[in-house]
Amino acid sequence: MILSKDPALQASKDALLFHEGRELRASNHSTFPLVLKNFLFQCGVKERQDRRSTMETSPSRRQFLNTTKSLGLGLGSAPLWTGMDLASAEEKEEKEKPSTMNTGLVSDLRYLEHTQGGTHPESPARLKAIHEKIKEAGLDKKLVPIKPTVDPLPFIKMIHSEEHLAVAGKQAHDDAICRLSVSGALSAVDAVCAGKLRNAFCAIRPPGHHAANNGEYGFCFYNNVAVAARYAQEKHKLRKILIVDWDYHHGDGTEWAFYDDPSVLLFSTHALYAFPGTGAADKTGKGKGEGFNINVPLPRGANDEAVLGAFKEKLLPAAEKFQPDMVLISAGFDSRHDDLLGDFKFTDKGFAQLTKLVMEIAGKHCGSRVVSLLEGGYNVQGLALGVEAHLEALLGKD
Repeated sequence: MILSKDPALQASKDALLFHEGRELRASNHSTFPLVLKNFLFQCGVKERQDRRSTMETSPSRRQFLNTTKSLGLGLGSAPLWTGMDLASAEEKEEKEKPSTMNTGLVSDLRYLEHTQGGTHPESPARLKAIHEKIKEAGLDKKLVPIKPTVDPLPFIKMIHSEEHLAVAGKQAHDDAICRLSVSGALSAVDAVCAGKLRNAFCAIRPPGHHAANNGEYGFCFYNNVAVAARYAQEKHKLRKILIVDWDYHHGDGTEWAFYDDPSVLLFSTHALYAFPGTGAADKTGKGKGEGFNINVPLPRGANDEAVLGAFKEKLLPAAEKFQPDMVLISAGFDSRHDDLLGDFKFTDKGFAQLTKLVMEIAGKHCGSRVVSLLEGGYNVQGLALGVEAHLEALLGKD
């Protein structure tokens, strides 16, 4: 792992720009609060070439691709409703109309125990604010609880190397909680694929979409959404997975995981001139994966019209052609206005509209199967409001 020591590196509102694995730059627009500025500077940026070389040689990833060339269509054998609180679901079904019982919520108090220390922006306060807002809005009475019970390790190894597991395990405050975040995503996939739920939201941490094979990166230890995609393919025999990522920061780890894989379509809107500096529009995949990686970098101050326009113009036709068997969302709420680590102007109404658009894709192509995973969002009150809007849309509120 190589950390930058460039003294010219600046921490700014758009974070750090990494260009072609060699040049480090940063814009000089409005600066972070001092504590975040110092934090990001101390984190440094790993050399992109390290990731590229790892991407070419990841044995677990190559092995998986070689053994899944002819995945069958359809659900296959779906397991029992793993991780679901069945008693709670049955009790609620007696009291409420079926139409309100379509969304699950992955939650576990152990997620609050994960820490990266001090005033780190990826803090337990994020989930505390989400849970408080869910209760305040009365959504806890409408959501079906899902507990993380799936053993994630065999499936983590389909994405990450043994070397990565060793490094990330040492870096984590508690590696078991980092793996529990993956487990939550897999348990949600089980619940949705079993047909008991139409969709689910995973209130999990740490996030995952920056994780590749170089240890912790961008607050991420294991790539939750990438592992969930492989799990859906391996366990539930779903052939084609659509991953939609609306985080402010590009999900470079997810791109790395599937860059040459035509069975996963990755669509991402993000700020190009921000950490990690990846996600250029001309990065469209390679080999058989050419055309299955869609990056839509957006300018500073991107608003609802810009983000929704990208989804309608780019995602809808791509999804129509791809016809996914399941949709996963990397739901980052740092693209919301007033976030500490972003400068977009996206609103809660915009998140609701994005959610409905993704649900329409899932409704048309894959029996409404959607699992959404929490990624970024560092203004904790704004994060909670964005998640509320997202959940209400998942529940079917107009």
